Amino acid sequence: MTSRGGGALALVLLAGAALRFATLDSQSLWYDEAVTAQLLRMDLFGMLRAIPDSESTPPLYYVLAWLWTHVFGTGEAGLRSLSALLGTATIAVAWALGRRLGGTPAGLGAAALVAFNPMLIWFSQEARAYALLALLGALSALLWLRALESPPRGGRLLAWGAVGGLALATHYYAVFLIAPQGLWLALRAPGLRERAAAVGLPLAAGLALAPLALGQRANEGAAFIGESTLATRLAQVPKQFMVGYDAPLEPLLIALTALAVLIGFAGMGALLGGRHSILSPRARNETFLLTGLITAGLALPVLGALLGEDHLITRNVVGVLAPACALVAAGLVVAARALPRGAWAALAVACLTGAVTALGVARSPELQRDDWRAAVRSLGPIDGPRLIVATPASALTPLRYYLPGLRPATPPAFTTAEIDYVALPVRLPGERPQPPRPARPVAPATGYVLADRTDGETFTVLRWQLPAPRPEPVAPYPGLDGEPAALLAVTAR
Repeated sequence: MTSRGGGALALVLLAGAALRFATLDSQSLWYDEAVTAQLLRMDLFGMLRAIPDSESTPPLYYVLAWLWTHVFGTGEAGLRSLSALLGTATIAVAWALGRRLGGTPAGLGAAALVAFNPMLIWFSQEARAYALLALLGALSALLWLRALESPPRGGRLLAWGAVGGLALATHYYAVFLIAPQGLWLALRAPGLRERAAAVGLPLAAGLALAPLALGQRANEGAAFIGESTLATRLAQVPKQFMVGYDAPLEPLLIALTALAVLIGFAGMGALLGGRHSILSPRARNETFLLTGLITAGLALPVLGALLGEDHLITRNVVGVLAPACALVAAGLVVAARALPRGAWAALAVACLTGAVTALGVARSPELQRDDWRAAVRSLGPIDGPRLIVATPASALTPLRYYLPGLRPATPPAFTTAEIDYVALPVRLPGERPQPPRPARPVAPATGYVLADRTDGETFTVLRWQLPAPRPEPVAPYPGLDGEPAALLAVTAR
């Protein structure tokens, strides 16, 4: 790579890192991240014992995050900074992958598309396993192509196998990428030793994880996925890959990004059809292979869903996103032969729309995660005992992250002069928040007066007060949305 290419890559990495690190703590933790924080505050063995009941993914991310947060802490920035680092590393892997397909221009294009991709930025700012899945998905594809170079070499096969095993230990959906790669390597490997080197580590990881996967299958942690139809979730994948869960001016940004992607696909189609020889025969062959891998990584989960194992949702297939960006970049290099200005303008537009989306999300609370932090802030200083009626019923975990003294209220009674309602909507990824807004809220008991009300973008908080404390029965209270609520107690902050 020339010094000019190295400088351009450095600028792309710097821009991608800035988009990921600069606003790490601008959003509240949402429920899933609060669960992560709760796990990471345990001792290591306690965390590993808790994962089967609290999570639906393997433990690798949590082990890495446990080590990480013992250095950087479990504050919002500390929790998320590991994902931001992994997301930045994915930019470099995408560069290497794109460079194999179309030289330095494709490498820089792939790096830029990953750096500015709103979905990858989102998961780079989330304390969950998806940034690690995206990195290992891209790295496995890169090492797979390297391992397929003739003749297959033991060291390269082992490197791919190690990454494949790590990917499986990160997320079960990695199997839809790793299994096709392993099968192809086994078919291409010249002897038994090479086949064993290729598939040994992923196979060992899969067998070791099988009991955990079967146990987690019964904990219903992913049951929410089935609340929307498979067709709806399939339609969301390309949209969310391009502009994330939500974006300002979303139809316009989708159209602009889709245009850039279509130009890339047109160039890739010309390449695969043999109508252009701009890329080497090796690069053309690897483009075929990567296209097949991405197709398998998306089609196999659909097949699994049709057969009854339906966990298909965009974040579970995010492992194919960075390799897909490399393919689009290679297609743009080919398209630039016929449309030099148009192809590079398309790349610039795709990056610009990604930056606009990321900055728009950072500035717009309605596009962000549930704001439990602001909801707790709306409760004001807590200098005495309070009952809190919170919805959804799972609210204890995220509320307790910001209000550590919070606990479930225990019968028969709790003495207080204030009962507060905290209500956030139940919503699927990408849905706009619609918190309950009662026009004429009803007091929780006789004598209570509404002292304060906060209608946030993603929450509603009502504070009801008495002149003096009195015992209140600990009994079921409906939330502001009429659904069963969590009855929580706090004495002082």
